[in-house]
Amino acid sequence: MLRTGADYRDSLKDGRQVWMNGERVKDVTAHPAFKPIVDIRARIYDMAHEAKFKPVMAYAEGNQENCIGYKLPHTREDWEAKRRSIDAVMREINGYAVRVGDETVGEMWSLYDGRDVLNEVDPQFSANITQHIDRVLNTDIFHVSANTDPKGDRSKRPQDQDPDMLLHLVKETDKGIIVRGAKYETAAAYANQAFVKPTIANWGDDKLSDYALGFICDMGAPGLKHICRTGFAGRGRAADYPLSNRCDEVDTLLVFDDVLVPWENVLFYRHTRAAAYIRGTLHRYSAYPYTLRLLYIADLMLGAAAFNARQTGLDVQQAVREKLALLVQYRETINAHLLACIQLAQPSPGGLLMPNPSMLYTGRYYAINQLPAMMHVARELCGGQICVTPDSAAFADPEISQWLDKYYSVNEHWQAEDRRRLLAFARDLLNSDRAGHMLTFELFAQSPPYAHLNAIYMNYDVKDALNYVKDCAGLSDRVMEQWRKR
Repeated sequence: MLRTGADYRDSLKDGRQVWMNGERVKDVTAHPAFKPIVDIRARIYDMAHEAKFKPVMAYAEGNQENCIGYKLPHTREDWEAKRRSIDAVMREINGYAVRVGDETVGEMWSLYDGRDVLNEVDPQFSANITQHIDRVLNTDIFHVSANTDPKGDRSKRPQDQDPDMLLHLVKETDKGIIVRGAKYETAAAYANQAFVKPTIANWGDDKLSDYALGFICDMGAPGLKHICRTGFAGRGRAADYPLSNRCDEVDTLLVFDDVLVPWENVLFYRHTRAAAYIRGTLHRYSAYPYTLRLLYIADLMLGAAAFNARQTGLDVQQAVREKLALLVQYRETINAHLLACIQLAQPSPGGLLMPNPSMLYTGRYYAINQLPAMMHVARELCGGQICVTPDSAAFADPEISQWLDKYYSVNEHWQAEDRRRLLAFARDLLNSDRAGHMLTFELFAQSPPYAHLNAIYMNYDVKDALNYVKDCAGLSDRVMEQWRKR
């Protein structure tokens, strides 16, 4: 089915426990820090019902229309359709937001690929993941994940410190399992459910651990508390901070205070093999929309920098063109990896079409590794005026506006108000609190950079390179035996 924006807003009025700035939030749909992003989510739902967008936002299955983002990918066209849908959304909302399509639902697809592992634990868990994938598809609920742990003492095992520092099993009941601990997740406070993944723990050779949990959790579940960071929306005028006020996806510390997880929502528990499987394969699908969103950041930086250079005629200078070319190659290299990982996609263990992991993970690392440098290049091209330009109130003040009109108008194409808008946009993109948050958030959003590099190493088959060097160097066949044993 396809939800409407009204359906989505109504679903959030479930008594969920949400805090921000030390105060209980009565209604996330109306609170000034949440309302802008809730409105965006509602707009995305409504888009799928409109003639202009329905062809790229939805697909028919029998007598039912479903969200294209939640469709299980079996062909290259499925992936290309998802990209067209995300592109339509990003252009409609006029800004940068993360969870606009299947950003986190792909992590359930990863566990779907591991049904043989779940069957070894309990066949019911294998059935549960299939049922939940179908539920997301058939109800169009807003699905996120809960992935990041409070840090605790990394030199100790979870059970050797405060046992509640990391999420764990408390007890089993007839109705399900009781869990206690905490996780971080973006958008949880205005989502419907989350796939809660296991703690990143040192289990050693243990087959069972109370910290090896995977389950689906209703974000309004009794005992679940959302403690949110301060939002960027509403801190300053929208005219001066257009991105901060439009698209702040609020992050949440989710505290599980003896939360009951019904048996039908349990995907695995205590079995470390299942936990290790999902931790090792978690991003095989979700890394695609993650990398795709960095492409839109690249477009925002490139567009802001190119406009700024062109308005004053600096784009005719070779030195300026060289810096713009750096932004172009950053953008195009990300795009090349996105295209290649789908063109070279391969069947997954569960029968889905999986983006080529080597191409995808390499593109993901390149995109995040080069983001700080590209933000610096864009900042250079936008210049110091993003630091010194007065705010919108000054441009509107009748006593001083004439001076700002005079000194901020360049030619007949670029008058003061357009320049003010561009500089405000660039400042919010590159220099604001939100900009700093975005940079750090993206750096760790899926995993830290060293884990990105390990994923590249683990998913690249170096055999061809080894055989090539063996032949070129005239090595014996014995040298390959050691590699085959690994």
